[in-house]
Amino acid sequence: MKKTNLKTKLLASVACISFGLTGFANAGAHSEDVYGPFPVTLKGYSGDCTNTVSYSGQIARHVQHDSLKHLSTKGDYSEMNSYYSGSDKNKQIWAPASKDGFPIKQTLLNDISSGKNLSGKTYKGTITSWPNNMTGPEVIDFWMSKAESNPKDVSVGLNYQQLLSKFIMGAVFYNQAIDNYLDEKMEADTKPNDKPYKDGACYTGKEHSWDEAFGYWGAAAHSLLLSAEQNYNVAKKKDLASADHNGDGVVDLKSEYVFAHAYYASSFDKGGKTTYLEDITRAFLDGRKLITSANGEKLSDAQRSELMGYVSIISENWEKVIAESVFKYAGSTYKSLVALEDVSNADLAKEFDKYMKYWGELKGFSMALQVGKDNIGETGTKLNRMVGFGPMLLDETQIVGIDVNGNYVMDKVYSMNDAKLHMLKIQKLMIDQFGVEARGNDMLSDMADLASKIGTSESAEND
Repeated sequence: MKKTNLKTKLLASVACISFGLTGFANAGAHSEDVYGPFPVTLKGYSGDCTNTVSYSGQIARHVQHDSLKHLSTKGDYSEMNSYYSGSDKNKQIWAPASKDGFPIKQTLLNDISSGKNLSGKTYKGTITSWPNNMTGPEVIDFWMSKAESNPKDVSVGLNYQQLLSKFIMGAVFYNQAIDNYLDEKMEADTKPNDKPYKDGACYTGKEHSWDEAFGYWGAAAHSLLLSAEQNYNVAKKKDLASADHNGDGVVDLKSEYVFAHAYYASSFDKGGKTTYLEDITRAFLDGRKLITSANGEKLSDAQRSELMGYVSIISENWEKVIAESVFKYAGSTYKSLVALEDVSNADLAKEFDKYMKYWGELKGFSMALQVGKDNIGETGTKLNRMVGFGPMLLDETQIVGIDVNGNYVMDKVYSMNDAKLHMLKIQKLMIDQFGVEARGNDMLSDMADLASKIGTSESAEND
């Protein structure tokens, strides 16, 4: 079982002691464990650029996602879409936003990067985990349209905030990094390292492609100097000292905040069983150092082979972070199903609201797991059948389709006990197929007893 890297712990401890004695926080001190700055290696470049690290466009998309998530509860399609499809206006950053004790530097999107959108970067393939063979952008647009009139639709059990957030993180950030920048753009003759990424750029094709993938990962540039707990608290806006690496008193979203899947990795790692955040972030950093060491020349076969080894570490562990999330929220959904069986009328609304949230997170992450580089095949089919298109309602009906007018079609497919068993089978599936180790909300100890009570059910998915 993985343990937290001792070198990282020592670096973080030494850094805290040193910075505390000198009294200037982190003061921007360079460390070999910080992602950047990296020097210009591009041959023939004559501009004034001194640092080739650039991924502000990816950070802008993280902020668009966070702001869209915030707005999804407000019932305004136009505003949601302005963050999803982009806007000519310099839009307000709704999230992450400053709070007492955690001031954030940027307040407007153009303070980070202008002209960005999520829609153009969303996975365009067919989403088989949702009815009617919609593409990724069509699913998101459908959910935004539904959220406008009813952000939490109790009649069908859907929490659109959670669906939108968890799927966008997969369909944009995960897909773009794993199936584009670390895939096609790492091919020898694509975005080569002896040419600029684009005309006028100071960075090479490989340097910038790698940086953009790192931006989608969501770690802070100095995440390796922090513990998993500290990274988690940065994402929760609870630890200014850990976030403010350059000591200027504010958190720069471009480099000092922890977003998306990097945050989820930290949430699992702080339990001590996994080191996803460290393993992925270090592979990104070591890969960038390797590209820089090529000094503006094409990568040799040996260098590309080593680089693709780092890609494998990133891809395999990132997939496991999402699978861990599926595991966790299958457990949360199971616990809510159990609680709903005996809930009092006074607590029913509160418990059902939790159930909708957990199922939405489960569904969004399960959909995200299927938009990476590799087709997960039969595993995806099993997962989709057991999660379903909507949660089991108290009358044992659930969404089975969408009609031509965009209305949900409801039916009874299997029992409440079958639905509970499905959640446990999903947890087992994540262990068997992805080797998840953190296993938050592990409820598998209930499986044998529940299965014996149900017996054989022809209507249930019994994989």
